[in-house]
Amino acid sequence: MKSTAARPLVLVLVVASGLAAGCAVGPTYKRPPVTAPELTRGQVGPAEAASLADQPWWEIFGDDSLKALIDEALRNNYDVRAAAWRVEEFRARAGIARSELFPQIGYQAEWSRSRQSEFVLPGSRPVNIHDVNLGVSWEIDLWGRIRRLSEAALAQYLATREAQRGVLLSVVSEVGQAYFELRELDAQLEIARRTTETFQGTYDLFNRQLAGGVTNQLVVSRAEAALGTAAAAIPNLERLIVAQENLLCFLVGRNPGPIPRGRRLTEQALPPEIPAGLPSTLLVPVGLPSTLLERRPDLRQAEQQLVAANANVGAAIASFFPRISLTGAFGGVSPEVSDLFQAGKTWSVAAGLTGPLFQGLRLKNQYDASVAQWEQAKIQYESAVTNAFGEVSTALVAHQKLAEVETQQARSVGAYQEAVRLANIRYLAGLSSYVEVLDAQQQLFPAENALAQLRFSRLSNFVQLYKALGGGWNTADPAWARPALDSSAPKPPAVPPH
Repeated sequence: MKSTAARPLVLVLVVASGLAAGCAVGPTYKRPPVTAPELTRGQVGPAEAASLADQPWWEIFGDDSLKALIDEALRNNYDVRAAAWRVEEFRARAGIARSELFPQIGYQAEWSRSRQSEFVLPGSRPVNIHDVNLGVSWEIDLWGRIRRLSEAALAQYLATREAQRGVLLSVVSEVGQAYFELRELDAQLEIARRTTETFQGTYDLFNRQLAGGVTNQLVVSRAEAALGTAAAAIPNLERLIVAQENLLCFLVGRNPGPIPRGRRLTEQALPPEIPAGLPSTLLVPVGLPSTLLERRPDLRQAEQQLVAANANVGAAIASFFPRISLTGAFGGVSPEVSDLFQAGKTWSVAAGLTGPLFQGLRLKNQYDASVAQWEQAKIQYESAVTNAFGEVSTALVAHQKLAEVETQQARSVGAYQEAVRLANIRYLAGLSSYVEVLDAQQQLFPAENALAQLRFSRLSNFVQLYKALGGGWNTADPAWARPALDSSAPKPPAVPPH
């Protein structure tokens, strides 16, 4: 047979569970409508855009050295590590908020020894008092105030998870861009050294001709100026390369040092070329506007913040209603430990009702503040969506136009290279002076640099397009950041459950 002393606590739990089934006041969250563009400017077809957006980063980038750097960055980058702990913080905060839904059970134990004064109680002897109590308190969430606060905390936690994914995507793109820029500087250094070697030969030739009285000082000075311009680029490029390597080291979370190279700049993978027959002005990437809302971490983060703001409005409304709380206690007070739960047992059950009468408009202003915060979150969400569409459009147009520019610049470089070849043939045939060769070489040097810069611009835009489309993020695939990273993620210290 159950002890009758435990029945009050059972009654508390039964009554509370019935009352807890109350409704949650406040608005139910609905995603606000967004105006998606019917047409997205650019020249990547629906299949190409979807294919690029769905591929994980280790399939997008074909350079093994770059893949290794990204892997290292996703493990050791400072922002990645801080974002992981930020997720842990808000996961714990969500647990704190949810804990308010359950009864709070605690205990208290005291022991005291005392004796009355002989003047007050002659012949008094020391008395031991043992006091042990188990207490239960529970706020009945009749109006959903705690549920709304828990909903808001959960949304904030989910927002930090999306922010973490955004950090991962940013790190992938930053490392990719920094690596491509490093390879561009390597290409420019190679061009500068090759050009310097050529100009050195020209300068030596003119010096010999000047000593033999075949040419004049003006020609020698022009050759020397061209040599100095090309040679000056070498130490400057070496300086920039060291700075870029140090930047990459910081991104991957290591001390400054050299960075291993992989493919040359011109060997790096680019998005697929545009299939023949597609229009060159406006295309409709089928499903792209709607998938962006589900794919891009920044948009998902903004929506979770909107969910949290909506829940806070409900919590503010619930504050206008009274709060019902139940408390119970069971214990014992006795001079002897053996009598604590026999003759010395005690118990109590209480219910409380508290509510606002006059708060100086505090509750109304709290509600107005929550509504204003919701409106701000809604505007931020709409702004993020509009910005996302703009980023996709900009990257798509840049993909098309930069390809056209590189084609024309490559044509220009080819023409200058042919001019240098023809100038050498004319010089060897005695049809022109070597100054004509020097002029052609001077025009080729900046043209080759411009072509290298354009290839970097295309690769940089490739990374931006990949990021704008959501970075291949698949929310159904938890291994986006590589399975090996799961074991290296920071783990919080173990604590006893409460």
